[in-house]
Amino acid sequence: MIKEIFNGIQDYFSAYRLLNELNLWRFFKIPIIVSFILGIVIIGASWGFSDDIGGYIASVWTFSWGKQTVIAISNFIGGLIVLAFGIVIFKHALMIIVAPFMSPISEKIERHIYGIVKKPGTGFKAQTSAFARGIQIGVRNAFIEILWIIPFFIFSFIPVIGVVFLVLIFLVQAYYAGFGNMDYTLERYFPYQRSVQYVRAHRGIAIGNGIVFMLILLIPVVGILFVLPLSAVAGTLSTLRELHTKK
Repeated sequence: MIKEIFNGIQDYFSAYRLLNELNLWRFFKIPIIVSFILGIVIIGASWGFSDDIGGYIASVWTFSWGKQTVIAISNFIGGLIVLAFGIVIFKHALMIIVAPFMSPISEKIERHIYGIVKKPGTGFKAQTSAFARGIQIGVRNAFIEILWIIPFFIFSFIPVIGVVFLVLIFLVQAYYAGFGNMDYTLERYFPYQRSVQYVRAHRGIAIGNGIVFMLILLIPVVGILFVLPLSAVAGTLSTLRELHTKK
C-alpha cells in the first residue's frame, strides 16, 4: 500500500505535464467555474455557521467566570467542525456535479496513452449515466466519511493521542477524495459495487491521490481553482496504470 500511496502522489507531476501536452485545461473551464462558485458558497456558509456552532457550545457554560475564554475556545472548535464538514460537502458535491465532464477527459487520456478506450461513452445518455453514478458514489462516500469523522473528531480532544485522530480525519478525507477521482475511470470498467471493491483493494492509490488533493484544497483561492484538474488527471493516470498492468 505504501508504494501505491507514493505512486498516487507522484502522478500529480505527470498530470501537470499531460494537462499541458494534451491541452486538457480547455476541458476544465466549466468544472473550474463550478468549483469556484461552490467553494465561495461553502466558505460563506461556513463563516456563518462557525459562530452559531461556537455559540451553541459556549451556551453549555453557564458560569460568568472564564466566559470569554470558553467562547473563544468554542468558536475555535466550531470553526474546526465547519472546516471538516465543509470540505466533505465541497468535494463530494463538486465531484457529483462535474462527473459528466470528467469521464470524457479520462477517455482522452486512455486513448492517448494506451491507444484504446474501454466502453467509450458519448452523448446525453452517457452524461446522464455519469451524473447518476456520481450521485450514487458521492452520497455513499459522504455518508460513510461523516460516520468516521464524527468519532475521530471527538477523540481528537484527548490529550497527547488526540493528534493521531486528527491525522486519521485527514487520511479518511483523502481516501474518499481519491476514490472519487479514481471512479471517473472505473465507471467504464466496473459496475458500482465492483468499483467500491476495487478501490478498497487499492486504497493506497486513493489515499495518495487524496493527500495531495487535500493539501491543494487548503491553498486559499488557487486551491479551489486547480485542485480538480490536477487531481482528476492524476487519479486517471494512477487508475489506468493499475488496470492495464493487470491485463
